[in-house]
Amino acid sequence: MGMRPPTGVPTLSRRSKVLLVLALVAAVLLLLGPRLVDTYTNWLWFGEVDFRDVYIKVLLTRVLLFFAVGLFVGVAVWLAMLLAYRSRPVFVPTTGPNDPVARYRTSVLTRMRAFGLGIPIVLGVLSGLVAQASWVTVQMFFNGGEFGTTDPQFGLDVGFYAFDLPFYRFILNWLFVAVVLAFFANLVTQYIFGGIRLAGRGGSMSTAARVQLAVLAGVFVALKAVAYWLDRYELLWSGRKEPTFTGMGFTDTNAVLPAKLILLAIAVICALAFFAAIFLRDLRIPALATALLVLSSILVGAVYPLMVEQFSVRPNAADKESEYIERNIAATRVAYGITDDKVEYKDYPGVGTTSPEDVPADITTIANARLLDPNVLPRTFTQQTQLKNFYGYPESLDIDRYEVDGKVEDYIVAARELSPTSLTGNQTDWINRHTVYTHGNGLVTAPANRVNAAASTSAEEAANSNSGYPVYQISDLASLAAENQVIPVEQPRIYFGEVIAEADPDYSIVGNSADASGPREYDTDTEKYTYTGSGGVGIGNWFNRLAFAAKYAERNILFSSAIGENSKILFNRDPRERVTKVAPWLTADGDAYPAAVDGRIVWIVDAYTTLDNYPYAQRASLEGLVEDSIDQNTGRLIPRKEVSYIRNSVKATVDAYDGTVTLYQVDEEDPVLDAWMGVFPDAVTPQDQISDELRSHFRYPEDLFKVQREMLAKYHVDDPREFFTNNAFWSVPADPTVDTSANQPPYYLLTGNQENAEPAFRLTSAMVGYNRQFLSAYISVEADPENYGKFTILQLPTDTQTFGPEQTQNAMISDTRVASERTLLERSNRIQYGNLLTLPIAEGGILYVQPMYTERNPTAGSTSTFPQLSRVLVSYREPGTGGGVRIGYAPTLAAALDQVFGAGVGDAATAPGGVALPTAEVEDEAREEAVQGAAEPAPGDQASPAAPIPAGRDAAVAELDAALSELAEAQSSGDFAAYGRALERLQRATDAYESSGG
Repeated sequence: MGMRPPTGVPTLSRRSKVLLVLALVAAVLLLLGPRLVDTYTNWLWFGEVDFRDVYIKVLLTRVLLFFAVGLFVGVAVWLAMLLAYRSRPVFVPTTGPNDPVARYRTSVLTRMRAFGLGIPIVLGVLSGLVAQASWVTVQMFFNGGEFGTTDPQFGLDVGFYAFDLPFYRFILNWLFVAVVLAFFANLVTQYIFGGIRLAGRGGSMSTAARVQLAVLAGVFVALKAVAYWLDRYELLWSGRKEPTFTGMGFTDTNAVLPAKLILLAIAVICALAFFAAIFLRDLRIPALATALLVLSSILVGAVYPLMVEQFSVRPNAADKESEYIERNIAATRVAYGITDDKVEYKDYPGVGTTSPEDVPADITTIANARLLDPNVLPRTFTQQTQLKNFYGYPESLDIDRYEVDGKVEDYIVAARELSPTSLTGNQTDWINRHTVYTHGNGLVTAPANRVNAAASTSAEEAANSNSGYPVYQISDLASLAAENQVIPVEQPRIYFGEVIAEADPDYSIVGNSADASGPREYDTDTEKYTYTGSGGVGIGNWFNRLAFAAKYAERNILFSSAIGENSKILFNRDPRERVTKVAPWLTADGDAYPAAVDGRIVWIVDAYTTLDNYPYAQRASLEGLVEDSIDQNTGRLIPRKEVSYIRNSVKATVDAYDGTVTLYQVDEEDPVLDAWMGVFPDAVTPQDQISDELRSHFRYPEDLFKVQREMLAKYHVDDPREFFTNNAFWSVPADPTVDTSANQPPYYLLTGNQENAEPAFRLTSAMVGYNRQFLSAYISVEADPENYGKFTILQLPTDTQTFGPEQTQNAMISDTRVASERTLLERSNRIQYGNLLTLPIAEGGILYVQPMYTERNPTAGSTSTFPQLSRVLVSYREPGTGGGVRIGYAPTLAAALDQVFGAGVGDAATAPGGVALPTAEVEDEAREEAVQGAAEPAPGDQASPAAPIPAGRDAAVAELDAALSELAEAQSSGDFAAYGRALERLQRATDAYESSGG
């Protein structure tokens, strides 16, 4: 039988080769074209915001990493293949005419350059693409310093774990990758060229193949020994004990740590065995060493720690883990900024010891009690101040404070932004959408503690009257000429904001047009405008127009006459996005808020530096910790990052007109920020350049506070054994105003300073017992510059029970007066309860204040209804052990307080202002109606008027009988008004009976 020589791979025709090359070029353009366009437009954008140095340094670091790692891996693979090829046997016998190896060998020999260089280049490029994403690790290694704190196990500075260890891991990982790829490249090459043969009984291997593969395997095992050494340090953030605590525990210290050292020694022996195979020509020794390493990793590395955990630690966990829980407590407090120098704990009885009107700080607190809920009122703001259909507000408004006429008050604040998603009809045409409707108009504010007028005491009238709405103070184009602007704004046009950025794509083209037709942008009904700010990227030249036309896949950018030589394109208009883009090392808070500073509207963005490997500190996901009912209702962006260290070291501002981004350093003791300032020396502005006016608008960030309150819920406990039992833990209460089990959000409040009764801006949160509803603590943190970041925690006694938010909400809406009026209101209205505020007053008491909003049920197809403040509910626990809970329910806070504390206390509350009547008159009138008129029947009613309840137990019993009879009569008659008055009479009679000792 004849034998055919081995055949190679079929060759391609010239035409096929040309088509293949064209296809490859097209594929490269499709893959690299968008990247090149993005790179160029980003280059222009970073130059516009004056952060091009950041872009260049990040880009250069990525490029250097790409080439360094790609070249290293590629050269390693190339050398492994080259050595295998050059040491190939001179004569390689074939197994027959169909020997597949011979066929591949022929193909490789005919394309030596393609295979010899192509494979290393491809592997190098892929490795470089992966490695360039680790630019942060590299920059942190070269710029990181010390923390000044050492870990309790190894005695190394925390900076080693934050900056150095990740880099060592990075290097080691790529050494592993290079060795593994080189090993397989050498193995395949040896096989193809005959250095390794599988034919015969046991196959054969040439000396060169044995030496080369043994060396590579020995290097791999030696690297594994180094990995075991580094694994020891990573035990400091071990998750073995989660969720109890994070960090090295008893088992890690006494079983896993020794196991790592034992495995390290075995790995060194194994590596030496592989190197010995070079001379001994016997692979059984390294094979036995490898088997020993694998067996040891199972027995010593896994089984032994498991046995220690099961039979030694778990039966005595509280004692065994005590030392390590102490380490976890100390490290977590440092990592999350809740150390004793920043947190002050105070015992708080939960029961008032004096009248609030006798405490100056309480008068300030009550006067500034917030009645406007920024999460309920966006539609009210929209309906009453929108002006045009293309303006809008975010789903959740913001809280800030301003000093007006020498008095500091907190305000609901919102920027009246352009809402691209609200454009309709011809407004959505490309020209209109991107060159006419380009900006918003004005800052809208309203004092948070009052409304335009008190609602009527009649339920129906209250829900249908023009009362209970915010008192707007608007700084916009219409008010520019006014000398009495309450909050001065010289440039009210808003080109950058949260709502504007909801468009996809979110760009606008501004500036002079090619046809010289004059101003094009809508400003007012009588005026057009041309943008004159410094923001935006010039697109007057055809190259830039082509780049942005490709970026947005929009041919109109190329051909529209609305674009001239002075035109600019504004994009990346979300304040949070602009901050994180110019500072990619920062994590932005989920809520940017507008403020009027030095006559301009600026967005203030809180930004965090974080670590995910702080030794012994509890690790947590920001996504889980910062989410609450507001985020679920509004879809607010939540940072998706796992951290074990966080600092609000940077406050960023974004000018709403020209988009200027400024990063301010506000924490000079953060080693992580110091490292980043070493990477980008000019990116962050020192805090001594922060103006006093800007600093007065800094708030303590919500996301950071949410993380810290979750940590304080556990890490206020000092005793590790008590920590282990969870008995003293707290929980964040569920928000009682929503139907879900979402956490109650923290609230910004102006409360009285205990020392001088001056208003202090704080972020606050109630805390309840672990998986319970009774109030356990009250956390507040200062946001004013004088004591910024100072925590005060009021701890309630564990042997008494003070209602928490959920219980208080239930008690208030179950009150007979509330229940009866709610029945009437719900026939034609939707009721929505606002933020339930928790206010410590009366030197030990807890006052709850909650606004109640009504909104008419919309008719079919109608969207014109919006909430209005109709009632205020208050709740206060009576003094004395076992004291009951008093409920106030009235159109005004003052009247509700009078119902709880007696006439006169309500004078401390800020009265709703009115247009026709002075504030005091409106308040007095509303209070008189709420306190007295509610007991008087309307003309024509048959029910008896409610007389003062006589003192004494017998009289109280008689009054109870009369009230029950009146209730039954009203129920049978179907008269809802009479039924409500009967319920109120019954409530008063019940209170009188209880107070008489019945």
